[in-house]
Amino acid sequence: MNYDYDLFVIGAGSGGVRAARVSAAYGARVAVAEEHKVGGTCVIRGCVPKKLLVYGAHFAEDLADARRFGWNVPKCDFHWPTLRDNVLAEVERIQGLYTETLERHSVEVIRQRATVSGPNQVTLADGRIVTAKTILIAVGATPVVPDFPGAEHGITSNEAFHLEALPKRVVIAGAGYIANEFAGIFHQFGAHVTLVNRSDVILRGYDETIRDRLLTISMMKGIEFRFHAAFEQVEKKEDGSLRIQMTNCEPVEADLLMFAVGRRPNTDGLGLDSVGVTLDDQGAIVVDADNRSSVDSIYAVGDVTNRVQLTPVAIREGQAFADTLFGNKPTRVDYENIPSAVFSHPPMAGVGLTEGQARNKVGSIKTYTADFRPMKNVLAGRNERALYKMIVDAQTDEVIGIHMIGPDAPEILQAAAIAVKAKLKKSQFDEVVALHPTMAEELVLMK
Repeated sequence: MNYDYDLFVIGAGSGGVRAARVSAAYGARVAVAEEHKVGGTCVIRGCVPKKLLVYGAHFAEDLADARRFGWNVPKCDFHWPTLRDNVLAEVERIQGLYTETLERHSVEVIRQRATVSGPNQVTLADGRIVTAKTILIAVGATPVVPDFPGAEHGITSNEAFHLEALPKRVVIAGAGYIANEFAGIFHQFGAHVTLVNRSDVILRGYDETIRDRLLTISMMKGIEFRFHAAFEQVEKKEDGSLRIQMTNCEPVEADLLMFAVGRRPNTDGLGLDSVGVTLDDQGAIVVDADNRSSVDSIYAVGDVTNRVQLTPVAIREGQAFADTLFGNKPTRVDYENIPSAVFSHPPMAGVGLTEGQARNKVGSIKTYTADFRPMKNVLAGRNERALYKMIVDAQTDEVIGIHMIGPDAPEILQAAAIAVKAKLKKSQFDEVVALHPTMAEELVLMK
């Protein structure tokens, strides 16, 4: 059978771009279709612009702290449009680099929506039909907007990067990493932030002590939390402000309502049901360890598979797919001990098992902690404590989890994650001489 392409990729985000580029480098004829912008969630409306906003927000504390260090910092005003436009320009630049990379590797970029119309066939928005020996779905996920009267007055993280003006009062629905990150960002920019959650647990899946510390610090900063609250309705008033009614608490007045209640795979209207691709109850494509769906010629990587919704994981999956199919190097992604971070204020990071998971899985464990005020916070008069925690298998002395909250926690954890992945023992941490004075030295001084 003569196909138009060896590989047709739908979606030019982190996973799709990596798969397309590497497959083409192996000599495959590759096309990638993208209906929005090359770069996907991470580059356009996710990790990259969000981290730049986090940096921007952090200057609020840095400028205040600088005075304690002798810098005569005048009262500073923050100009949102400057940061917003600079961030969007940087996103534009990176997007250009992604496109260049694809074109340099002879990947054909088709800038329109593509849907699956057969096991080896794709229909483009302009009606053109193309065939491919293999189809890779890498369309990612999209924020969930809950269904209740007035929900249309809310935004999601997608729109947060384009706001005309900064709101004075923000309500954020959800308690995961996106909700907590934006709570910190808006708070530092001077807004009053209220986080609304259906349960009383923030950051489910992260270590309990660490997330409790974030909750305590956030409340000390003035971020409000409404727990066991569900949205009933939102009214838009004549002045443009919102009146938000919830169960179990008084109505809240706000200028902005942002939903961060989860993300669902982008499989609607993709034509997958017509060819018999199995989806789970969340709409995610069910794949095996080699990223193959229930249809032999169709594969999927990244958030659309809802395995681990992280950019570096999608990239690994895209690489493994290309190596296996076109590189004659069968590869599978190892999902154990994937580090992750929450770019809250202060940030959190973790790798391996939490204390709760370790007790259930391993049984006999030892936990070591370092609870301290970073040196910079002491002089700045900032009463904010960092907390590091190490989980050790009592039988083998192997470090099976490290979790932390404090300045630069994600930067410190990346190196510590290597040790956990390498199955190093607590005694080996203890043998390392501390690098003094740093926050990271606490990792080798834990008792």
